[in-house]
Formats: sequence, C-alpha cells, structure tokens
Amino acid sequence: MNNIEAKAKLEAYGQLHLLDWYDEISEFEQCQLLEQIDALDMQLLDVFKKYQQNNEVPRGKLEPMGALTIEEIAENHDKFESAGLEAIRHGKIGAVLLAGGMGTRLGFDKPKGMYNIGLTKNLYIFECLIHNLMQVVDQAGAFVPLFIMTSEKNDEDTREFFAEMKYFGYNPEYIHFFIQDTAPAVDADGKILLEEKGKIATSPNGNGGWFSSLIKAGLLNVLQREEIEWLNIFSVDNVLQKIADPCFIGATILSGCESGSKVVSKADPEERVGVLCLENGKPSIVEYYEMTPEMIASREPDGRLSYNYGVILNYLFQTKKLTELLNNQLAVHIVNKKVPYINKNGEFVNPTEANAYKFEKLVLDMIHLQDSCLSYEVDREKEFAPVKNAEGVDSVSSARELLQKNGIEL
Repeated sequence: MNNIEAKAKLEAYGQLHLLDWYDEISEFEQCQLLEQIDALDMQLLDVFKKYQQNNEVPRGKLEPMGALTIEEIAENHDKFESAGLEAIRHGKIGAVLLAGGMGTRLGFDKPKGMYNIGLTKNLYIFECLIHNLMQVVDQAGAFVPLFIMTSEKNDEDTREFFAEMKYFGYNPEYIHFFIQDTAPAVDADGKILLEEKGKIATSPNGNGGWFSSLIKAGLLNVLQREEIEWLNIFSVDNVLQKIADPCFIGATILSGCESGSKVVSKADPEERVGVLCLENGKPSIVEYYEMTPEMIASREPDGRLSYNYGVILNYLFQTKKLTELLNNQLAVHIVNKKVPYINKNGEFVNPTEANAYKFEKLVLDMIHLQDSCLSYEVDREKEFAPVKNAEGVDSVSSARELLQKNGIEL
C-alpha cells in the first residue's frame, strides 16, 4: 500500500488523522505505518457504531445443559482412554496453547508463562504445562504437535525462553509458534488512536482469534500435512491443565459430538465463571454477569444447580469444522480500557482511567458455532489452578497450594 491508497482507505472512514505526522517520520516508520493501515479491518468501526447505538444482539432462549459427570467418566475410563490414545498415536490430535498474555497482574513484565511459581526451586508456568503434556506423550509413545500462540509483545521472549530451557524436554520439531492478530483501539468518537506518530495503537484481538491467527501464520499446511483432525485448546493461566487428555479426547470422539469442553461444578451459585448451557438448542456459554437471579438460584430435583458447569478454557474442536467456519464472523466484544496514545498536539498521554475501546473475539463464542458439544466434568482440585492474580482468589498462592496437593514439588 502506498500513501495515496492509504489516504483513500482512511478518508472513507474519517480516519485521515492517522497520517497527520506522516511527513515528519522516517521512511522506515512510514512503511510500517502503511503496513498497519493496509491491515486495518475497517468493519470494526461499523461494529463500534452499533455498540454506541446499543444495537447488541439479544441472547436466545437459554436452558440448562448437563454433563458427563466424574462418576460416569470413571465407569467408562478405560474405554474412553483407549480411544483417545489411539487417536494420539495415529497423529489425529494437536494442542494449542494460548500464551499471548503478559504477567502484568502478577507484577511481572515478561510473558506470563515465564513466571516462576516455584518456592525452593525454579518451576515456570510453561514448564508445568509442558510437563503435563509430556505425561501424555510418555503414555501414548507419540508426540502431540503443539501450537503456541504468542503476541507481538511477548513473541521474541517466549521463543528465546523455550530455546534456553531446551523446550523443557519436548521435541522442538513438534512445536510451532505463531503470533496472535491485533486490532486497533478507538476513542469515544470512534477515532483510531496512535501510540506514536508512526504507529497505530493496537492490542491482541482476544483468544477467539486463535484459529484465524494460526491460519494467517501459514500453519494450515501443517494441520493438513499431519492430518490433524482435532485441536485441544487451552490457556496458559491454568498450571494443572491436562492437555491432550486421552480420556477427554476419547469420550468426545465416542460421543459423536462436534466439540468438547472440560467443565467443573460451580463452587457456589455466585461463582464468577462462564457456564456451559444451551441457547436456542445449541451449545453456548453464558457469562456470570448475564445470568438472572432466577438462573443463578435454579436447582434440579436432585438439588444440583441447574446452571452448574463452569468452563475452564479447555476445549476440543474438529479442524474440519473450524475450517468451514472461517468465514463465519465471530461476535466482536468491545471493552473499555486504558490505552496510552498521542493527542492532537503530538504529545504522549498515559491515561489514569479507561479512555478507549478495544475489540476482542472470544473462544467461548466458537462453542455456539458448533452443533454439539460434550460437557465433560473434571475435578477442580486436580485440573483447575488458574494463576490470574498476585493474591487472593485464583492467585499464585492458591495455585501453589493446589500444585502441592497434587504432589508437585515446589
């Protein structure tokens, strides 16, 4: 894209201000800015207009959704595990680690996965996850292709760290890094912000952008070449996450469902967690803040909460279905955040309060694009130890406690 083409694109959406300092910046910065402008998805600005008009699509009819319980899984464990191990040995399973975040909330300015959660020895979050996956590799006698999604901010550090740590014993031939796509930030008037005179303010486009980012990175050929039929998606947050769990994989395959989701029974009715449910008869996830008091309190005849099964960001998707859905636009969520920017005078501003809006796609929305989803219950004390906060609930200390309960030496 050249300067003239950039002007035409921006003028159509009232965004010419992005070129205000074009003549002042270096030729290299000009090229970078033009590349950013060329990549801009201007449809996001139309989404923002609808957001301002409160034209949000209402939720459909929500109904409770049960789960394959821990007890039922135990009864069929050998059958499920055998089917899962067979799929892994035949190379049908891949794993995708969503690791684009930084450890900011932990007081750590590096990728969150590099955080050392050990007490008497080094034990990194990435190390915990690779260790969990290696247990499956050892059991199956076959490596699982691992795709690691980074971000522009942490990609270099993440790659260097894995290399330095010798991939924690994992075969690097089976590891593929890719960078998450970004989206621009806008102010209250829908104007795209600049963070520098020659650089648009952008941020990762949410965890729902993982598959399109993987495809953009050219990794579809890997999926096709290796004939990978299923992808297990999981987050860097959870240090007890079981990855490519043969029992989960086998149960999902044998169920005939298009997808699977690991869930935990809610700790209490008010727990702030997204719940797997049915929306207009299709699998969906309702966030805690979307639930009415009646939904929160509702119980089944056996006393169990009707909306009982919280998701833990561990999903299994068919690659064929995901490829079919590539052109099916995921919902875009708009969030109000603090975004540093330069003002009309070219002065840098670091706001103390939310001043801008970011665009994010969420992996939970991918569930509603599936015709069916196996809800697979796991023991939260064995598989759910999120590291989101420095202290308190879902913190470093609570995760350490659960790791120790599961026999992990810290």
